[in-house]
Amino acid sequence: MASLFSISGSHLWQWYQKARQQAVAADISPDEVDWLLQEIAGLDKLTLRLGSFREWPQINLPFTWESLEQSWQQRCSQRLPVQYITGTTPWRGFSLQVSPQVLIPRPETELLVDLAKKFSQDSPLAAGIWVDVGTGSGAIAIALAKELTNATIYATEIDKNALAIAQTNAKNLLPPDRITFYQGSWLQPLASDRGRISGMVSNPPYIPTAIVPTLQPEVANHEPHAALDGGEDGLDYIRHLIAIAPTYLHPGGILLFEMMAGQASPVRELLQQQGSYRDVQIFPDLAGIERFALAYKNDS
Repeated sequence: MASLFSISGSHLWQWYQKARQQAVAADISPDEVDWLLQEIAGLDKLTLRLGSFREWPQINLPFTWESLEQSWQQRCSQRLPVQYITGTTPWRGFSLQVSPQVLIPRPETELLVDLAKKFSQDSPLAAGIWVDVGTGSGAIAIALAKELTNATIYATEIDKNALAIAQTNAKNLLPPDRITFYQGSWLQPLASDRGRISGMVSNPPYIPTAIVPTLQPEVANHEPHAALDGGEDGLDYIRHLIAIAPTYLHPGGILLFEMMAGQASPVRELLQQQGSYRDVQIFPDLAGIERFALAYKNDS
């Protein structure tokens, strides 16, 4: 973030103490205040713990003091995610830009990339075309580009605002033109690549419509519902992906996607009944929840 505004260390120290108290009162971890100041003011953990910055004559901020105050009050009273205050989130060892136009990437989604790497290594798939379908912030596509260094990476996204964020993240984190981005619904922009794709990875909307409003307020009230709402049973987009992927995958290509707890059985059945897949597998996340589905397109 560019430093455009500044504040005295003593003023920031007073706010820091107050903000931590407000966090506790609002049942928010006070560590969020520390992370917030690390991100926007460049203060390290030791400086925060010792409070030595209170003696500094000036500390630069990327936005006005009033804006910081207002955003923090929104965090406490309206549960605005702290990542939307900083405009960044850590994910898989790098920092991504985020905004309310994109879902905040979750740690468990990192396992999608690990699975893609595991099941493509030492095979021709690792040098083929890989697509992140519905890329959002670009997190999965960027991680694929970092891990599958010989692969061609595509990413699709229907929302132009989300696509702009993904492109900015790729520009900040990767060599030029490492990912080719396409605006459009699911795989529609890739009509010329039918039958040529080695791997297709997606974190589609999979929350049942009725459940979305009951999610944590940080999610239900602030993150884009289009990236969450998967229809009445949460499987609308997963069904669509399972149905159209075989047209685009080459024989032996991989379809890999994330799903909700409790969806493993119907997802397995959908993949098996579709008739174009083999070796259907379900994998758990870090909490042991069946979270990821993987299948290969039939060889013929």
